[in-house]
Amino acid sequence: MNETRDYPRMVETDAGEIELRLMTRADEDAVLAFARKLPAHDLLFLPRNISEPKVLSAWIHEIERGEITSLLAIWGESVVGCGTVVHDPHSWSPHVGEIRMVVLSEVRGTGVGRVLSQETFALALGAGLEKLTAQMTVDQKAAIALFESLGFKAEALLRDHVRDAAGKKHDLVVLGHNVAQFLAQMEAYGVPGAVRS
Repeated sequence: MNETRDYPRMVETDAGEIELRLMTRADEDAVLAFARKLPAHDLLFLPRNISEPKVLSAWIHEIERGEITSLLAIWGESVVGCGTVVHDPHSWSPHVGEIRMVVLSEVRGTGVGRVLSQETFALALGAGLEKLTAQMTVDQKAAIALFESLGFKAEALLRDHVRDAAGKKHDLVVLGHNVAQFLAQMEAYGVPGAVRS
């Protein structure tokens, strides 16, 4: 199922029209501005602090090498969300990918996060991944609910796994989704293209 997605694409949300497009080096300044608007707690979703220019530069380098696919949500002229699929084809788990997603608080509750998560999920399916994971702090209840609505289920709780800038430790929940099983069920019900658009 190596389907390609067409971008840029315009989608309608309660916040208005949002452009979805793949991230490139040309977006570096806009993504840095976006990352610096994120609450510090939201950055704990990610393994690295993307509000640091050197981290962002390394991220873009990984995109250019094909190790990461990142999708931006643009509202007006600003980046308001980012969904990323990460997988390592040279690891012992080449069939597994991780979805990372962050959205500015000003557009939460408007459908931007839902559209972005669905598109990022579709990108992971298109990459032929068989299992997906996502991780977030346990208090991010809206994000957990969003991923559960896509079929993710809690698989692990990592206690005191991340430490914020103030030194406080937070638990992370790891959610998993068995994509291969999901696709087999869809085909069994006669709807193999249900997640495609």
